[in-house]
Parts: sequence; structure tokens; C-alpha cells
Amino acid sequence: MSKALKKKAVKKVASKVSKKMLSKKKAKSVVKKVAKVVMKKKPSSKKSARKVAKKAVKRIA
Repeated sequence: MSKALKKKAVKKVASKVSKKMLSKKKAKSVVKKVAKVVMKKKPSSKKSARKVAKKAVKRIA
């Protein structure tokens, strides 16, 4: 298994997903929380990170 994604990559994924699903204002406050959730799950690929992020956005928003 490869190392978990870097923090920057996680933030990128988190912001992309939340921007797609929410309005810009809402997305900003959600991104940090989503990134935290994704880091906790330690996804090894962008695809799995995106999946985790989507779930997190739905739960938080």
C-alpha cells in the first residue's frame, strides 16, 4: 500500500468536492472539516479520498 496522500492533496480534493456540491460560501467553511475527516481515514489514492470527501460533505453540510 502506498503512503497516504499528502495534506495538500487532501485539501485539494476536499475543496474540489465541496465546491461541486455546495455554494462557494458554504464550501469554504466545510473544506477544513472535510480535509480533517479525509486525513483521519488515510486514503491511499485520490479516488478513495474523493469518496471519503463526498460522504463527509454530505454529513457536514
